[in-house]
Amino acid sequence: MREIVLDTETTGFEPEQGDRIVEIGAVELFNHVPTGETYHQYINPERSMPQEAFAVHGLGDDFLRDKPVFAKIVDEFRTFIGDSKLVIHNAAFDVKFLNAELRWANRPTLAKDCAIDTLDIARRKFPGSPASLDALCRRFGIDNSSRTLHGALLDSEILAEVYLELIGGKQPDFGLTSASNTPSVGETVTNWRPKPRSTPLPSRLTDTEKAAHAAFVEKLGENAIWNRS
Repeated sequence: MREIVLDTETTGFEPEQGDRIVEIGAVELFNHVPTGETYHQYINPERSMPQEAFAVHGLGDDFLRDKPVFAKIVDEFRTFIGDSKLVIHNAAFDVKFLNAELRWANRPTLAKDCAIDTLDIARRKFPGSPASLDALCRRFGIDNSSRTLHGALLDSEILAEVYLELIGGKQPDFGLTSASNTPSVGETVTNWRPKPRSTPLPSRLTDTEKAAHAAFVEKLGENAIWNRS
């Protein structure tokens, strides 16, 4: 099962009043496991960035001026998300903006049931408790110290961790999900698998732990199981 955890940053709150998307970030999950595949794009909103939006996102007019407009990146974006279910915090807000941009670019809009709303899940799971992304990070012990400004890709990566906790922790289906109907990028295939990380994760073993393991193996000597025929 392929899912896309997605976030947008915008100039304001209402596309019908002239607000536009300025950034999209997305993270690919397969069977609830991040694959390392991401999508990230800054977008020229074709309007001035309000001061209050600049304070939140740190994206000013000078930075966005040479970025592509949405119509130039729409096909690449749609190819990345394909027909996969989207995972969004406060999905109604992002879907509203995405559908406005898609209409203006003369592209089909997203279906009403295109997204899983993690805000809704959190409110149902923890009624009466704060359900912002920052609050959920504190609840689940997720490090969001680098989130000094709102950024779409960083927020998507953090949201992916929050989503997995909300639905039962990492790999909640214990790998039992069938891949026979897994949609790949833009189409349905039967042999899609997550790709290896482009950069391997560093070892978490300390030098002390490595030395202790080597000493333990040495003590096993000739009786070690791998020396038996």
